[in-house]
Amino acid sequence: MADERRVLVLQGGGALGAYQAGAFQRLAEAGEHPHWVAGISIGAINAALICGNRPEARVAALETFWHRISAALPASPVARMMPRGVFGEMAAAAVLATGAPGFFTPRLPAAALMPWGLWHLTSLYDTTPLHRTLQELVDFDYLNREGPRLSVGAVDVQSGNFAYFDSAEIRIRPEHIMASGALPPGFPAVQVAGRSYWDGGLVSNTPLQYVMERRADGALCVFQVDLFNARGPLPQTLDEVQSREKDIRFSSRTRLTTDRFRELAALRAAAERLYARLPDALKDDPDMAVLRGATPEGPVTLVHLIHRREPYEGAAKDYEFSRLTMQEHWAAGERDVRRTLNHPAWAGRHQTDEALIVLDLTRDAADHAKAG
Repeated sequence: MADERRVLVLQGGGALGAYQAGAFQRLAEAGEHPHWVAGISIGAINAALICGNRPEARVAALETFWHRISAALPASPVARMMPRGVFGEMAAAAVLATGAPGFFTPRLPAAALMPWGLWHLTSLYDTTPLHRTLQELVDFDYLNREGPRLSVGAVDVQSGNFAYFDSAEIRIRPEHIMASGALPPGFPAVQVAGRSYWDGGLVSNTPLQYVMERRADGALCVFQVDLFNARGPLPQTLDEVQSREKDIRFSSRTRLTTDRFRELAALRAAAERLYARLPDALKDDPDMAVLRGATPEGPVTLVHLIHRREPYEGAAKDYEFSRLTMQEHWAAGERDVRRTLNHPAWAGRHQTDEALIVLDLTRDAADHAKAG
């Protein structure tokens, strides 16, 4: 719809974030340009790359970033000479030992291999390379002056409170983006205005609640790009247990927030029906105003785009930065957006008066197989 504002909501998930980049590329090609992008952790980095570049340069900035950080582990023919899962585990182990170019490097001696002997450190890796990468690939003047609204979440280390850095309220700088992705004990806390911050995913791995609470009146379409799937089979091995635990822990806020705002939308609709039946003397009652303001006015379409892991992906999937896997995740994001925008339910949403429409159009495994 022409008057519908677009919001891109990007969950945290490390190496899985290439899925978001592929999804954005396909959305941009379809003309679905965001007015607002909100992100956590790797989602905050992708969000900065989008909001900090002009529309025609956004995909190139994402490609440069993802190709750079996966450069040390290319899509080598060696990967085809061993089981795919074994290659992934070896690639993840290499990242633990050597880091990811342009993103993070291990403290020396290798802190990840001897953490108890390095008691004086507060992180296993140094993220100075990410600061340089952000300065190179993100035009912060454009971001703060002309780009889409950008909101990134982080956690105050001392108070434990969640905080959002929002370009509608403050000037965004590299440290705001890095704070959102400072996951301990791997990465160090980041100082912002005299306070130390860690990864926002420690409290909520999705900024969906912030978007839904801070949105203005009017029609809204939210593309929620998640990197962890709430649904999954019963684990049969310890590695599957660890992988499934991550899925549940990091996807839970999406489900909780969606359910909450579905209930609030129903509450507002009931309040509007009641308001229409009230005598004029009661229509100005303050309690009625509270009920009618349970959510901003205007329909919301919430589109779920969820990375659904391949059978060979294990517990190391969020730090497996090989070029091969990056390309696979990128392609999966493109594919899911294409299937969503081609689905009849996407077009049919314009024909309803529902306050909140939730679409998850890539969930069916049979359809997924048919799409190829």
